[in-house]
Amino acid sequence: MAAATQKIVPELVSENIIVSTEPATGAELWRGKIGDVDATVDRARRAWPAWAAQSLANRIELVRRFANEVRKDQEKLADLIARETGKPMWEARTEVESVIAKVEISVRAYAERTGQRKLDSALQGTAAVRHKPHGVMAVLGPYNFPAHLPNGHIVPALIAGNAVIFKPSEKTPAVGELLMKLFNRAGLSAALVQCLIGGPEEGKALVAHPGVDGVLFTGSAQAGIAINRKLAANPGKVVALEMGGNNPIVLWDTPKISDAATLIVQSAFTTAGQRCTAARRLIVKASLYDQTIDELKRLTGRIIIGAPFDEPAPFMGPVIDMHAADQLTESFLYLMSNGGKVLTHMRRPREGLPFVSPGIIDTTAMKERPDVELFGPLLQVIKVDSFDQAIAEANNTRFGLSASLIGGNPQEYSRFWANVRAGIVNWNRPTNGASSAAPFGGVGLSGNHRPAAFYAADYCAYPVASTEMEQPRASVGVGFREDRRTEVR
Repeated sequence: MAAATQKIVPELVSENIIVSTEPATGAELWRGKIGDVDATVDRARRAWPAWAAQSLANRIELVRRFANEVRKDQEKLADLIARETGKPMWEARTEVESVIAKVEISVRAYAERTGQRKLDSALQGTAAVRHKPHGVMAVLGPYNFPAHLPNGHIVPALIAGNAVIFKPSEKTPAVGELLMKLFNRAGLSAALVQCLIGGPEEGKALVAHPGVDGVLFTGSAQAGIAINRKLAANPGKVVALEMGGNNPIVLWDTPKISDAATLIVQSAFTTAGQRCTAARRLIVKASLYDQTIDELKRLTGRIIIGAPFDEPAPFMGPVIDMHAADQLTESFLYLMSNGGKVLTHMRRPREGLPFVSPGIIDTTAMKERPDVELFGPLLQVIKVDSFDQAIAEANNTRFGLSASLIGGNPQEYSRFWANVRAGIVNWNRPTNGASSAAPFGGVGLSGNHRPAAFYAADYCAYPVASTEMEQPRASVGVGFREDRRTEVR
């Protein structure tokens, strides 16, 4: 087991090699060379003009071919996602289906969000609004959805006419590499759509590179803030930040406690809690507390935790690596040592591997609850007496990505929707599982007001306003002396 443990965290095994391992087994999955940032950007800059000059119809046709290539290798991609992230195979298949669906959603979004507009006037010519691509876009992807989330940036960027450099997370480079190969196989050149293998240093160099016109990032608030700070003096580079959340799920009056518990478990523990929209805080009405906690503990105790291909199929797999698992257990101990009351202990069921069982802890009595994103299956419970307290507690965070109200009546949901500060606000639905056909983003430390998903088209092209006439025609008016050449002699 010791030998396997040494390989859990993807690592730099030399100055120019990255190794990726399977979280569920510790076995080496992939290794590859770190890319050259300058050479990659240079190739993209040379490839971009020809792509931008192609018609929109041609660009759409090629991304549709990409969707067909993914369909051909659907199982292969799902298998690789499952192995490299540790998520169950059923969930990996769902991710691949989202990759395919993203193409048609992005085509519709581009037409709706960036369509051409013209207003004709006989004397004033034509007023037009059209959109141009930015140029070379850097896409920095996360490890939790290593295909779907970066694809949500890449496809809209390509449709708009940009070249793309994708730097996958150093924890999931194998999926990133295969995704780019599928784009290339569809007819999008290996210069136009490139995969840059690397770690944090390559990511920083790509963000700061003068040849990059935009940075599309999905990841932690800490990394997103660093990007924002780095580019603060460069307003010419478009930046879209999708960051994390300390998301609340509020439980109010409802007779359906069993259904409520199911929604809470889905919100908090799907993907082993490694979703930016996962519920981190359960805010529950005091009168419902005992019944809810009993049901929640029973349901959590039934969760099957296992490797991607185990039978019966697990609900959740491991977290991404040992470092993440250690951080989660340390966070649980911190909460417990600072006033938290344990409801369900977080455990490490497989020695030497990053499997973590769901932990539930009541933090109502804590004087200062840490406002951080605990990225894993750890749920804090907070008991309140009034709906005003519930809303105040939901907003007691610097983040603002996702929030859900379970139970309550239409009037209470209207109050919740109007007063909770988040980019996604749901009623009797989980905090996660957002639709790609709607905007996806948050406020505060969760994003920079550039929502992705259906609204990704907004940051992949910029609007150009024009007034146009086929022949010059003008006359001068007030403020000019009489032209003596027009006098009759």
